[in-house]
Amino acid sequence: MLRTIIVDDEELACKGLNMRLDQIDQVEVVATCLNGRQALDAIVEHEPDLLFLDIQMPGMTGFELISEIQSDLMPLVVFVTAYDAFAIDAFNTHAVDYLLKPVEDQRLKEAVAKAACAHEHKNVADEKQRLLEIVVNLTGKSESAIGELLDGNELGSPHPERLAIKDGSTTTFVPVKDIDWIDAAGDYMCVHVQGKTHIMRTTMKELEAKLDSQIFQRVHRSTIVNLHRVEKVSSHINGEFHLSLSCGHSLKMSRSYKDKVKHFS
Repeated sequence: MLRTIIVDDEELACKGLNMRLDQIDQVEVVATCLNGRQALDAIVEHEPDLLFLDIQMPGMTGFELISEIQSDLMPLVVFVTAYDAFAIDAFNTHAVDYLLKPVEDQRLKEAVAKAACAHEHKNVADEKQRLLEIVVNLTGKSESAIGELLDGNELGSPHPERLAIKDGSTTTFVPVKDIDWIDAAGDYMCVHVQGKTHIMRTTMKELEAKLDSQIFQRVHRSTIVNLHRVEKVSSHINGEFHLSLSCGHSLKMSRSYKDKVKHFS
């Protein structure tokens, strides 16, 4: 089954495509979204295999949405649009298929078949990574430490005391204990340390695996915070929380991460 999210700013288009995909055995629609922001939250929550994505949407286009998705959460993409002018750009983003509205039933089935084939090959390629993640969860060791063990090297400290951040020919070693918070900008992480910001090329998932979860917790799809820096937690009527840090910065904790509040006590 391909866990699928539909993203289209036209509600009728969303419902119509949902009904048609419901007739295809290989697909399970787990969410429908009317804009890019809803889609980003849904992707974090559901980690779908496949995205049916409109291109021309107000606020955030389909291409802009793709650029905002973390690499480790990137699903397969089928673009669904009324405009054929975007076809070249769509395939430059490695889309599985490109469907023109109104979508023909046969073309929809072909797109799902292509996605299923791509998903199968992707699973084979990711098998070693998934096994590594299972070992990380079972042992509590960091991914890098487990990697050393699998490679036959001596197992080191479970969590690094410093992050090595490269900038061209220069490498800066940042003490992990000095990090205030980390936020994402595409495939780059902004590491905020004592008033300075260091840019690190990695994904949120990879960096989260390196850090001690007793000290660092993810509080938003794009934010990790040092729990030792949190001075106050304020709840809001919409279900979100605001975190006040000792450095004077304020962070938003989204509703999907509200269970993390227990870590602040």
